[in-house]
Amino acid sequence: MFDLPVGRPAIMGILNVTEDSFSDGGRHFDPEAAIAAGLRMRDEGADLIDVGGESTRPGADPVPAAEELRRVIPVISALSVQGVKVSIDTMKAEVASAALAAGAVVVNDVMGLRGPGMIEVVAAHQCPVCIMHMQGSPQTMQSAPHYDDVVREVRAFLLRQAAVVEEAGLQAERVWIDPGIGFGKTVEHNLKLLNGLGKFVATSYPVLLGVSRKSFIGRVLGGEEPLPIEERGEGAHAVHVWAQIQGVRVLRVHDVVATVRTVRMIEAIAQA
Repeated sequence: MFDLPVGRPAIMGILNVTEDSFSDGGRHFDPEAAIAAGLRMRDEGADLIDVGGESTRPGADPVPAAEELRRVIPVISALSVQGVKVSIDTMKAEVASAALAAGAVVVNDVMGLRGPGMIEVVAAHQCPVCIMHMQGSPQTMQSAPHYDDVVREVRAFLLRQAAVVEEAGLQAERVWIDPGIGFGKTVEHNLKLLNGLGKFVATSYPVLLGVSRKSFIGRVLGGEEPLPIEERGEGAHAVHVWAQIQGVRVLRVHDVVATVRTVRMIEAIAQA
C-alpha cells in the first residue's frame, strides 16, 4: 500500500523503460540501468517510482502487452524487493495486474480506465489508481485538440471515471485524478488547466500533475524557437510551486533532487 505524505506533495520519479520516450527514451531500456536509476531516485527523495514500458509521447507506436511485460516486470520486482514504492504506468489491464503481482502499489493509467478490464483489475486489488484525461490516443491526441471549456470538460471526465470505478468497488480514498497536461491539449489548454487547478483540488480527490520537460514549457518560454528539453527545468519548477500552493498532492518528475528541494522550500514557508 502507498499512503500520500501529509503537508507536501509526493514526488513520483519517472522511470521510462522504453526506447522512444520523448525525454529519456533508451537511457533506461536495459533492466540493470533502470533498476539503478530507480534506486538512485529513491535515494534522492522520490516517494514513488513510476515505471512505464510504453511511450505515450505524441505519435508513439503501440507496444504489445508481452513486450511491455518483458520490459517492466523485472524492474518492478527488483525495486520492490529493495523496498522501493513502485507505480505501474500502463494502459493495459494485463500489464497492471502482473505489475501489482510483482510488487507495484499504484496504477497510473493515462487512458483514464477506458481500456478493457482495467476497472476490474484496480477494484479487485484495491490499490490507488490515477485516472488521467487524454483526448484521443497517443497516436492522435495532438491532431487539432478542441474543447469548448477545457477545465469543465476535463474535470467532468475525471469525475465520471471516478464514479464508475467506485461503483465497481474501489474505495474513493484510493482514487487520484490527473488533468493530463500535454495529452490532447494545446499550449493554451495546458495553461488554462494549470490556472484552474483549484477546481480539480476542490473535488477532494488527490490531484497528480505531470509537467516535467513538456513541450508547452518550451513554447511558453522560447516563443517561436521553443526551448530544448534540457532547458525546461526552471519552467517546470515554477509550475511545481504553483501546483503545491494550489494543493496538488503528487508531482510526477524527471528531476527528483531539484523538485524535492523546491517542495521542501515551499513547505517551510507554509509552516513558518
